[in-house]
Amino acid sequence: MATRAKTRERPSYRCTECGYTTAKWLGRCPECQTWGTVEEQGGGPAVRTTAAGPVSSAAVPIGQVDSRTATARSTGVAELDRVLGGGLVPGAVVLLAGEPGVGKSTLLLDVAAKAAGADHRTLYVTAEESASQVRLRADRIHAINDHLYLAAETDLAAVLGHLDAVKPSLLVLDSVQTVASPELDGAPGGMAQVREVAGALIRASKERGMSTLLVGHVTKDGAIAGPRLLEHLVDVVLSFEGDRHARLRLVRGVKNRYGATDEVGCFELHDEGITGLADPSGLFLTRRDEPVPGTCLTVTLEGKRPLVTEVQALTVDSQIPSPRRTTSGLETSRVSMMLAVLEQRGRISALGKRDIYTATVGGVKLTEPAADLAVALALASAAGDVPLPKNLVAIGEVGLAGEVRRVTGVQRRLAEAHRLGFTHALVPTDPGKVPAGMKVIEVADMGDALRALPRRSRARAPQDE
Repeated sequence: MATRAKTRERPSYRCTECGYTTAKWLGRCPECQTWGTVEEQGGGPAVRTTAAGPVSSAAVPIGQVDSRTATARSTGVAELDRVLGGGLVPGAVVLLAGEPGVGKSTLLLDVAAKAAGADHRTLYVTAEESASQVRLRADRIHAINDHLYLAAETDLAAVLGHLDAVKPSLLVLDSVQTVASPELDGAPGGMAQVREVAGALIRASKERGMSTLLVGHVTKDGAIAGPRLLEHLVDVVLSFEGDRHARLRLVRGVKNRYGATDEVGCFELHDEGITGLADPSGLFLTRRDEPVPGTCLTVTLEGKRPLVTEVQALTVDSQIPSPRRTTSGLETSRVSMMLAVLEQRGRISALGKRDIYTATVGGVKLTEPAADLAVALALASAAGDVPLPKNLVAIGEVGLAGEVRRVTGVQRRLAEAHRLGFTHALVPTDPGKVPAGMKVIEVADMGDALRALPRRSRARAPQDE
């Protein structure tokens, strides 16, 4: 008697992060590049077909689509409007993520109060604090408005119920990781819960034409917590950055369907709340009558915004066999490269035997290569114990061969330095149009840059004199 071979359903595997499905297990998802998220889902995926159904609205030529419904409305905070591309678009969902204590709740409570009006109600839902705690913060930052409604909820169904009762034009949810749906198992903040909460609020925003601001947590690596799908679903992703020991806060656009992502909003956090800074360069400068050795000014670009920043360096005799290399606000690897270039190309040989400390003023972080020349000159000034000229800025990337390379936005940087009263600048060759009344010295390599400084700063460090 013939035997029939039994066929066994093959299991399928699905990525819990992005939903990618495969027939075999993989340690790393090929779609979202995340490790350890591919899990077995049981039998193989069933083959399904979808029949054509009724449409919600007829397709029309794109030129006949009314774009007035997508006109942005100001939030009342100019610096946030700058990053959003003009304001909040009806139906847009914005995710603001940042580290604990950076000021996310303070900023959004201020936005909620300023955006509220007789025709535009605002609903602020807090899932991390009690209503009385939020009220105390509102009193402190003067965010009391009769058209601002406050609710403390952790249940998604209750949040949707508040939307039906208040009918707001703007919803602020703090935070998306602390709200859960009763229809799903799992604790708040889990991947399934975050997906469901975000999906429900996005659908409600699109149906009602309501703008939504979601607060998001970050992991210890600085990435937004929860499934990567969350960033794909929302319209705008903003990153709120800042050192908790400094006053400066930066809002960067990571994703924006309604504008550019190269704008940066600057804020100052103080006892009475948070305020926008239209001209934040003063936070990054030290006001002094006489120049000090080891300091150099540069102009960095945060998005499209030029900011004059001060770099400081200090060198002292080392008391240990391995000299210290300490940085604050600068990349350690770039500072080490500048030290190597100064020793090899600038003939400043004693730097390797001394403790070296480098830092920026005001808590700003300099990561772009355009600050290389300023870092190198600050180190040379500290080694020679001679200050640089008071009204000098240095702009340029320094290569390992000692060459000074061109950087983007030189004219914009020089214009900002000239506006603040600086009269001299060291820049790479061919800088373009120079502001009237500003003396620009073009340098091709590190040797040219050192020759443009006061004579003693080009000498060897005190140990070698």
